[in-house]
Order: sequence, then C-alpha cells, then structure tokens
Amino acid sequence: MSGAAIAGERRDIAAADLHDGMAALKAEGYNVLVDLTCVDYLALKREPRFDVIYRVMKLDAAEGRDLGRVEVHCAVGVEPVLRSVRDLWPVADWLEREVWDMFGVGFIDRPDIKRLLMYESFVGHPLRKDYPIAKRQPLIGPKSGEKADSPSFNILRPTVVGE
Repeated sequence: MSGAAIAGERRDIAAADLHDGMAALKAEGYNVLVDLTCVDYLALKREPRFDVIYRVMKLDAAEGRDLGRVEVHCAVGVEPVLRSVRDLWPVADWLEREVWDMFGVGFIDRPDIKRLLMYESFVGHPLRKDYPIAKRQPLIGPKSGEKADSPSFNILRPTVVGE
C-alpha cells in the first residue's frame, strides 16, 4: 500500500484488510472518497460473488488539482464482512447505505443500517442479479391507512377554495 499512485491505478484488497488498507491510502494523501459501489458477478458464477469498489482521489484543495486516483476492489460474499470506512471519510455513511440497500452487502460494524433509496417495507435488494424483475412489493400509501381512490394517490391535486 505504499508509493505514489498514478491516475487510474487499481488495487485489490482482501476483506479482512480493507479498513487498514483504506486508512493507509488516506495517510498517503487520498483525501476524497469519490465513490463506493458494488458489482454482482452472479452470472459469472464467481466466488465471492460481489466486488465492493472504492474510488479515492488525492485532491490538492488549494489549487483544485487531481493528483491521482486509486480504485480499490474488495471481493465479498453476501455475509457482512467489511468494516465501515465512515470514520475515514464521513461521506461513506451514505454510500455504504446505498450498497446495502441496492445489493444487500452489509458492514459488520453497522448492524442497524437503514435503507437509503428504497422504502422501509421494500423486500430484497433490487440491483442483485437474482432479484426477480416481476417481483411485487408491498404498496405504500397514506399514513392514515385509508385506501386511495386511484393508483396515483400521492400526486397533489389542487383544491379550489372559495368561489
């Protein structure tokens, strides 16, 4: 994990070493977590099935220059094995929630992670390759519990007051 990186460098880090590896990158000057995403390799029958991908950048804030980027790949299964990096980059809080919400890949030190993009009663993780495309989800409606008079109950309809 040492040495200067060139733009576009890729590094593979084992799940058990991820947090330490990311901390080393931060110590090397990679001060921006640009992105955190996931890839599902179900169709390739690869084990472990997922890659969690972190993209970090060295940003010279004074001049606004990109001094280099690294893309870190970490192979994981469906069981949560990764430690969160939100202590290194606070923006990881939202990005880790998105990875869990969409792919179901969790983080061992975040047992109470909450959905970010899908609603709470949504069942499953829609970007997984085995998610059934025709799956019906629980419908959400008004908090009052009353049935709406149309499928578009959440569209605001103007009401005329007065005349």
